[in-house]
Amino acid sequence: MTWIDWLIVVIPTLIVLGLAVYSSRYVKGVVDFLSAGRLCGRYVLLAGDMANGISILAIVMACERQYKVGFSVGIWGAILIPLTMMLALFGFFVYRFRETKALSFGQFIEIRYGSKSLRVFASILRTLAELLAHAIMPAVAGRFFLYYLGFPQYITLFGVQVSVFVLLMVICISMAIFIICCGGTLAIVITDAIQGMICLPLICLFSIYFLYKFNWSTEIAPVLMDRVPGQSFINPYDVLELRDFNLLTLVLGAVTLILHAGSWIGGGASGSAITPHEQKMASIMSKWRGFFSPLLYLLLSVAILVTLNHQNFSKEAREIRSELSARVACDVVSDPVIQAKLIANLAAIPEQKHVIGVDAPLSHEKNLDTIYIDTARQTLEEAGVEDSAFVTQQFKTIYHQTMLGVTMRKILSPGLMGLFCLLAILAMVSTDDSYIFSSVLTIVQDVILPFFKKAPPFWLHALLFRVVAVLIGLMFLFCSCYMAQLDYLELFITIVLSLWLGGCGPMVTFALYGKFGTKQGAWASLLAGMGLSIVALYLQRNWANVVYPFLEEQNWVHPIGTFLETVSAPFNPVIVWTMNPEKFPINSFESYLLTMLATLVIYIAVSYLTSKEKYNLDRLLHRGIYNLDGSPHSKINWSWDNLMRLFAGITDEHTLGDKVISYSLVIYTYAYSFGVCFLLMVIWNFISPWSIEYWGKYFLIVNIIIPACIVAVTSVWFGIGGIFGIISLFRRLHNRVVDQLDNGMVHGGMSLVDEAKFKELEEKQK
Repeated sequence: MTWIDWLIVVIPTLIVLGLAVYSSRYVKGVVDFLSAGRLCGRYVLLAGDMANGISILAIVMACERQYKVGFSVGIWGAILIPLTMMLALFGFFVYRFRETKALSFGQFIEIRYGSKSLRVFASILRTLAELLAHAIMPAVAGRFFLYYLGFPQYITLFGVQVSVFVLLMVICISMAIFIICCGGTLAIVITDAIQGMICLPLICLFSIYFLYKFNWSTEIAPVLMDRVPGQSFINPYDVLELRDFNLLTLVLGAVTLILHAGSWIGGGASGSAITPHEQKMASIMSKWRGFFSPLLYLLLSVAILVTLNHQNFSKEAREIRSELSARVACDVVSDPVIQAKLIANLAAIPEQKHVIGVDAPLSHEKNLDTIYIDTARQTLEEAGVEDSAFVTQQFKTIYHQTMLGVTMRKILSPGLMGLFCLLAILAMVSTDDSYIFSSVLTIVQDVILPFFKKAPPFWLHALLFRVVAVLIGLMFLFCSCYMAQLDYLELFITIVLSLWLGGCGPMVTFALYGKFGTKQGAWASLLAGMGLSIVALYLQRNWANVVYPFLEEQNWVHPIGTFLETVSAPFNPVIVWTMNPEKFPINSFESYLLTMLATLVIYIAVSYLTSKEKYNLDRLLHRGIYNLDGSPHSKINWSWDNLMRLFAGITDEHTLGDKVISYSLVIYTYAYSFGVCFLLMVIWNFISPWSIEYWGKYFLIVNIIIPACIVAVTSVWFGIGGIFGIISLFRRLHNRVVDQLDNGMVHGGMSLVDEAKFKELEEKQK
């Protein structure tokens, strides 16, 4: 990095942090700290959502996944387009949640189920899962910057040896905590919007650069086509041999779209819009984000794939793999003698010049990285390392996670180095502060606040947020330093989050869309999901060093392996459960799906068995006689004459501009993305299957060229809208009146502010 690169990084970062300080002058009540005063327009929320949709964690996860399985499975994701768009256009969950006016998830749960203990328990479970899953974010970010910037593992400060990795994590966490302490959601929304407006043109720039640097016909396409049968990177009809990130993820995606539409909702940007309709429009327009982050992830993955696997870059690939494996060896092996031997063996691996079309195609089992993993495994076993399988799995995991940083440093020129570092920092901060604040909000509002007998003064309330934010930051740092993560990031996060997501879906979804749900059903679903997920998490975390050795001692490996193979046989090759000494046979996606289906049945059964009367949803949603402030409410006209409007989610609240946005999104997604790019493709291949060369052209046009054009246009549109949206937000904040009762406390099944209003209503009716 040159001094120009550092200026590119430092100046915009300081501007973002300065805006966080400026926003603090507008924080005058709890509703400002939690929901930005509920005064945000769609473009502010949209720009912030764009920034949240791009994170170092997400980039690394996407590169891990696509480096392993390519892009062919993602083509089948178009099956979910109708369901995804229908839920977005109707404002599924987000509209109704905004109607509840709840400042936090737990407040919503207590109002709906009438149980303070359920509110506290659910909030603790949600926060615990969130902390365990996202606590690795600083580690991922710190390791990315360590490898990307080429920093040494240790430096000496004032005569003391300090880990640069830990130092980078401290810096990452400190920036997020600083923004939170300045103004909570208000500061996060404003800074995220600014970061989003900076990130969008950077995505356009890097899209152009990668397409210019790598030749499609001679470099990109040959690498994507060089795969064994059953593991194609671009042919969606040739993917049945893929594991982990395979077609099962589509089933999982369909279930989670419905069951988990609101599992992470509550406070923050999810309840910050000025009206429910504005929240809905922000949600609809956020679907355009589907062009930004996937395009960036795709091109980064392509750049890594080509650099590490094409013969034109074999020399650079050896340098990258040698440096990468040596750094990983230092991370996972503490013994200096074994560490030195491992590094020497890895460095001795010669340059691999894989000639596409001449040499055998690559596969998941045998590729240009295999020799590095096998060398590490063999060296550790020969050195007599205790739990060598465990250490090998760590080596393999970190090796794939850190490919991005080392590869980008090798292929980016000065100037672009700084811009990519800036993109990574902004993406990191916008995501870290949102995730940390989500935990902070839940702990303060739903674990601590319910035990207050009367509302605390705002200064104390704000102090609690800031103290808890610092404690959460320290916990993230501690977990990142000591938590061993032994699987692909996406699989690891899935299994950890299932502690919460395994059983919360039915409780949350039917809270707004069903009158039959009871607190007993909610308790049963949560506890069952937690229990099943703990078992799966234990097996995954301790398989190599505890569970599998125990099974060997008991001579149970063969019978249990036979049972698993027999049970999974009807679903082969999508689901294949075979015994493995290093990895639990049932992956995270599979155990997560089984847990969700089980808890759905449990919630419905227990709720119907314990239900005595139907719940009053109108009161929860402030409809009918409970709509005391005259808030607009969209009424859906279910008729054949209204079919097209209904199909696009159009209501009486839609302006002409809103209708244009909704209809254009419907036309693009249903007619083009689903109709032309998917259905026509399926029909065409049914009649006349395409060659691999045709799939390459399809991939280039549909996945790169057209999305890049849309990104270029919408980045200008959203950027201009975001600037005016921030100006309007500050104007509304200046002119508003703060209601101190609007603080998230619940009494008698109602929020304090609603209790006062409904009491007046009852007196008038008398």
